[in-house]
Amino acid sequence: MRGLMMDSPLTLSALLRHTERLHGTREIVSRRADRSLHRYTYRDCLRRARQLGAALRGLGLKPGDRVATFAWNHHRHLEAWFGVPTAGFVMHTLNIRLHPDDLAYIARDAGDRVALVDEVLWPQFEKFAGRAGFEHVIVMSEQGVSPAGALDYEALLEGSEPEPFVDIADENSAAAMCYTSGTTGRPKGVVYSHRSQVLHTMMSAAPDVFGAMNSDTVLPVVPMFHANAWGIPYSAAMVGAVQVLPHRFLDAASIVELLESERVTLTAGVPTIWLGILDYLDANPTRHDLSALRCMVIGGAAVPESMIRSYEERHNLRIMQGWGMTEMSPMGSFTTDRAGAPRSGPASHRYRATQGRPVPFVEIRARGDEGLVPWDGVTMGELEVRGPWIASAYHGQSADAAFTDDGWFRTGDIVTIAPTGELQIQDRCKDLVKSGGEWISSVLLENHLMGHPHVAEAAVIAVAHPQWQERPLAVVVPRANCTPNVDELREFLAVQFARWWIPDAFVITDALPRTATGKVRKLDLRAMHANAYAGASRVVDELPRTA
Repeated sequence: MRGLMMDSPLTLSALLRHTERLHGTREIVSRRADRSLHRYTYRDCLRRARQLGAALRGLGLKPGDRVATFAWNHHRHLEAWFGVPTAGFVMHTLNIRLHPDDLAYIARDAGDRVALVDEVLWPQFEKFAGRAGFEHVIVMSEQGVSPAGALDYEALLEGSEPEPFVDIADENSAAAMCYTSGTTGRPKGVVYSHRSQVLHTMMSAAPDVFGAMNSDTVLPVVPMFHANAWGIPYSAAMVGAVQVLPHRFLDAASIVELLESERVTLTAGVPTIWLGILDYLDANPTRHDLSALRCMVIGGAAVPESMIRSYEERHNLRIMQGWGMTEMSPMGSFTTDRAGAPRSGPASHRYRATQGRPVPFVEIRARGDEGLVPWDGVTMGELEVRGPWIASAYHGQSADAAFTDDGWFRTGDIVTIAPTGELQIQDRCKDLVKSGGEWISSVLLENHLMGHPHVAEAAVIAVAHPQWQERPLAVVVPRANCTPNVDELREFLAVQFARWWIPDAFVITDALPRTATGKVRKLDLRAMHANAYAGASRVVDELPRTA
């Protein structure tokens, strides 16, 4: 027996029609390249998005054609987010921090026909544009002046009448693409469908996740070119929340200025951003009023418990942590305020330092050497996931080792799962330290080190050792005007960890190498310090400070 319900496709066109009809007067605030603020409504934005769709059809694009964006977070980029997929095309966000060779490869692999480019990013764009195969390049300019051979965004829109959003018949049609950062090989394309985007949008806005509401003002610090922007542009639009877009101004003072002036209630970004903002607030403890901010969502890397505690105790700001991946659209788990979870004090800080429980419709399991591991909060295994907004394959690839024979995605994250379902990321598969046959978690060591008052950032890597197979080595970035004492760091770790977990060597450095998405590039650190323990027959005391 079949249910007697209408078969109404889940599409971004349907979602944004709802936004235009019911939330049209709500505001979108965006920095311009000169730091001034641009303000208009969802109705204005969506009318221009429909003009963009019409203009792209006028350039000869057909349903399913790919449109690249190479831009910061601002109102014109948001128009592309809304206008490209609702015209039947596929929006492909290019990561502006990638190497030109990778960007040229990605654009060709995706088959991008058109590129929408920020005028301030034109010098970077020129480094790969000639190898990318674009048929048309459209420059998003404030002055209406485009380089030779490029079209001007505003002129293009002025010459196009807004057309209705296309009724996408097949909800499984592609809506957007995003490529992985390619830290272990060539970047791989993840293709999101209209159905997956709508389901992800509804879940990310749910009360036990972001909990976005019509009354919210949302500032996504996470770039719109990174991991599907965590779905925030669509979830905010669905509920009619005000959106505040920071453009290229991601320094602590600029972000705090927007948080305060626009009375932001919900914001999201990666840990490195919030570490910088924490230092800024510590240096200016009474200068800013952030009392409107009800929640800071952090993801992209494990959040140190010390940072959660510092924000709460020193600035009365609450951090909630999420976990996910580009292949997961990216939402996978969230630290909900579930019944029975501690709400305050050290127990709450420890709880919110986990990656939380899987959100509804995301199923999880972890696999060790002997098979699936129990949910006991102790046994480690590689996390595997499946769900309606999780990739089933990569673009252009019929098979990949990242997917199991029974259809689960291998995340590459080593986790423990508590009996109540909370995930605790222990490490990436490639970053675990195996010393004397026992596993050591670099993530736990790093997060504890960052709780030391003289430490700003820390990375722990595995280094070959002649006796123990591998031993951990810690690379530490000190806070301003501080010089960490190595013996103190060892004793600081010894309070929490067994002696055999503690790194044999500590490198004091000025900065950590990072990937295009802001993650620490441990591959570089391992290469730099590969011979640190060569010939070692005893504990190494300290390595010299590096630049």
